[in-house]
Amino acid sequence: MIGIVDFVGSAVVLLMDLAELKQKVEAIETSLVNNSFVCFHTFKRDDHKLHVCLTDRLRKKCRKGKVWKSKKFLTALKNAEYGFDKTNLRSKGGRDGIFLIDRNYKPPNMIMRKIFNQFIDKEIKYMNNMAENLKTDIKELLAVRLVSHHMRLLGILKLGQIESWLVLADYDDTK
Repeated sequence: MIGIVDFVGSAVVLLMDLAELKQKVEAIETSLVNNSFVCFHTFKRDDHKLHVCLTDRLRKKCRKGKVWKSKKFLTALKNAEYGFDKTNLRSKGGRDGIFLIDRNYKPPNMIMRKIFNQFIDKEIKYMNNMAENLKTDIKELLAVRLVSHHMRLLGILKLGQIESWLVLADYDDTK
């Protein structure tokens, strides 16, 4: 795994439509194979930048589930515009945005098993590489879900004062 590739440049766009998102995903698709993660877009909200990155792991999982570049996948990506609200860490249902996932919920649900058991706990080398690329300690990375009505994208969030990084690695579309 080589590192981060940034196709964003200096452009920061709000309220992007699904067609534009699809074009951005397609533009980085071939780069996903050779990199830890690839930043496909930076959203800006309240003077805070959120770099949203995709992994080849996410692409493979979504292709297997026949949701890669689908309307529900792109809608979930679009919801990154809402950002991560530090005052509402957990979703109380019916809200879109980025929300914390922790290990305390009992019994563990499918989302928890996917992000913790099948990714964070299993892919230690990948997680260390990700932390290194994000110039942080692995303990500082937060498990999150990016929520839309029909799908949740699962990943890791590195919070920062001026900018944050969201790296997406799996999805869940169970009801």
